[in-house]
Amino acid sequence: MKSENVDVGAGGPLSSLGAASRRHSWHRRAMQQLGMPLLLLALCSGHPAHAASTALPVAAEQDVTQTPKKSDESRLWMTIGERRFAITLADNEATRAFAATLPLTLDMEDLHGNEKKKELPDALPTSESRPGTIRNGDLMLWGSRTVVIFYKTFDSAYSYTRLGRVDDLTGLAQALGRGDVRVVFSQEQRALTK
Repeated sequence: MKSENVDVGAGGPLSSLGAASRRHSWHRRAMQQLGMPLLLLALCSGHPAHAASTALPVAAEQDVTQTPKKSDESRLWMTIGERRFAITLADNEATRAFAATLPLTLDMEDLHGNEKKKELPDALPTSESRPGTIRNGDLMLWGSRTVVIFYKTFDSAYSYTRLGRVDDLTGLAQALGRGDVRVVFSQEQRALTK
């Protein structure tokens, strides 16, 4: 089809139609050039992967459910070598039963490069749930006898009973290190061995 140029004059009814068409053409070209990046931005802005990429590093994350100053009854201490970590306790029967065994020294073994675990001699009460995401610093009970301290954040389909959470994660992964480690749990600031 052959296109013809028509002079519509300045000010006639067809001249405003030409200007509108040019504006529409410019708008369409701009949308074609910007459309895909804008669409991707809109789709990714609410996506969990995007949220994770803008989140704080794992070592800096804190549990928003924690309150700053806890009483001694809702706290215990975990000592690894020369490092001491305060743990805010969960309010449940398992935690009360665990606290009744303190002071307690456990030679914990590494599992999967993200947790240390040790089976207790006696079973504790459980109130298991699937947290979905295990957080760096979570102190959990797997089954009724295995105490687990996590030093990395990851997703999990396993069920646990929450015992508590390390208050300040600074140096936790380094203190737990690679391989097996001796951990002392106590209710006093100074670690006692049992």
